[in-house]
Amino acid sequence: MSNKIYEIPVRRIDGTDTTLGEFQGKALLLVNVASKCGLTPQYEGLESLYKEYKDLGFEVLGFPANNFLAQEPGTSEEIQDFCQTNYNVSFPLYEKLSVKGDDQHLLYHYLTDEKGEADITDGNAFEEKLAGFGQKREKANDVLWNFEKFLIAKDGSIAARIAPDVTAEDERVVAAVQAELAK
Repeated sequence: MSNKIYEIPVRRIDGTDTTLGEFQGKALLLVNVASKCGLTPQYEGLESLYKEYKDLGFEVLGFPANNFLAQEPGTSEEIQDFCQTNYNVSFPLYEKLSVKGDDQHLLYHYLTDEKGEADITDGNAFEEKLAGFGQKREKANDVLWNFEKFLIAKDGSIAARIAPDVTAEDERVVAAVQAELAK
């Protein structure tokens, strides 16, 4: 059982310093998000999943990242406006951070060290497609792309790592969230 994730400092999109400690005892889905990505429509499914399960102890937490082809270039205000205007996002958003590389945020360093590869995938076709565009992981445990998801159990452990091309509506994701909520 690990509670370290609750101690890592993060900053809300409004600039408020905090930790994930306020969510201790809840199931969480942490997602690195981007506004100008082909996967951006996943905001809709993430919001639906959040609305369906939030009253049962579930949170979706969005972490904007600009690590992949500069697909999240906006300021915090622009990101928040985009999410609310286009997808009616009501789940918590945080300030932009780095999910890989030399400037990788401590949260994503922890996540990728603890859970080195995705448990829920649609095979490796998406990764092969990205490689065809010259986009390859530098390290085997790097976040592959925008909208990679980490399901955090109520005890703070990482229950699942979910590939970017697997949507929040996927029955495997829904089943994993339900299983964590039932514990």
